[in-house]
Amino acid sequence: MNTGPQHSVEVPYGWVVIIASLLLNSIGLGAPNILFVVLKPIAADLGTDRWVPSLAYSLMMIGAGVGGIAMGWWMDRKGIIFPVMFGSVMIAAGAFMVSWSETMWGLWVANGLLIGLLGKSAMIAPLIANATRWFDRRRGLAVAIIASGQGLSGAVWPSLIGVMVAMVGWRETYFWYAVFSLATMVPLAWLIRHRPPTPPPGRIELGASADGLVLGWSPARVQVMLWIAVVGCCTAMSMPIVHLVSHASDLGYSPVRGAEMLSVLMVAGFVSRIGFGVLADRIGAVPTLLIASVCQMVMLGVFAVVEGLVALYVAALLFGLGFAGIMPCYPLILRLWFPVGQMGWRIAAQYLFGALGMALGGWMAGQVFDLTGSYSPAFVLGMLFNLVNFGLIWMLHLREAGGRFSPRPT
Repeated sequence: MNTGPQHSVEVPYGWVVIIASLLLNSIGLGAPNILFVVLKPIAADLGTDRWVPSLAYSLMMIGAGVGGIAMGWWMDRKGIIFPVMFGSVMIAAGAFMVSWSETMWGLWVANGLLIGLLGKSAMIAPLIANATRWFDRRRGLAVAIIASGQGLSGAVWPSLIGVMVAMVGWRETYFWYAVFSLATMVPLAWLIRHRPPTPPPGRIELGASADGLVLGWSPARVQVMLWIAVVGCCTAMSMPIVHLVSHASDLGYSPVRGAEMLSVLMVAGFVSRIGFGVLADRIGAVPTLLIASVCQMVMLGVFAVVEGLVALYVAALLFGLGFAGIMPCYPLILRLWFPVGQMGWRIAAQYLFGALGMALGGWMAGQVFDLTGSYSPAFVLGMLFNLVNFGLIWMLHLREAGGRFSPRPT
């Protein structure tokens, strides 16, 4: 899409929406970060095994994925303010409940229902879907900034939470997080309450034809292809992310070194995500996704063979630079090919299938290790999943580049 500034929907207030959305996403991600840090103390305090707080995290993520579709549907019909305001209150309510929970059931309900299904579900897909309506020329950058909240929260929350837990304990940490989230997220939600600008009359976007087809195919066919593609890339993506620390330990390096490698990977991803957003604005979301997919696939192959300490740090750095460009491209593709009024639920569904891929890859790599005693076969298997992703996106790219479809007005 190439339009001049005189046809753009972009206005200065759009950047207020983006920054507020970034902060909302980053603050909301404090809830899972607390659970990461205090998993062991929670298990000890409740007198349970560690699978109990671990299941709380799984329930949170599943709830966020499923609830995101409902939140996106709500946003499509009523605007962004209602789901985000509701989600902000639910995250705070869930954190309050955790701080008072004395049983595993209270922990599960607080994390799975309040924080996940009703809270976190409003903090990524609806915010990104809303951002695509405020930007056209710099849509890639806008989406990438919000998506980088994952890296920002990972850089800020764990250290801060560690200090709080040492000072006041895990229950009081949850309590004060609830107070902080309620005091900050509700005002931030109010900042994004405005409706996005209306596109100029006659504005054209390629991909969706006047007869309702997408790239000459049915919308359902293209959507399913994108769902399968995101499962492929996220299954591959999660393998080194989830198991890098264990992989380094198996090679004889300390867990501290493995944690440093993971930090390098995440920081590289935070920086890279912004860069890929700019690249998507210049060359398009589909070519950018293909580049990121190839980078991830190559570095999975590198992880399968390298064993030296320096080589592992370099591999973590390069993997982080590559994988981070993948997920922000999907909302851009959906915004280009499908009606704007469907963005909320379509983007949420895309992230749900991505979460399923992440869960599958993390589990599968562990199973492969148990069978073979090595993570190298798992990384090779990840390359095959990544190849499925590349093949499907390449097929769509050929349809986009070579087809002659009747565009529809935005």
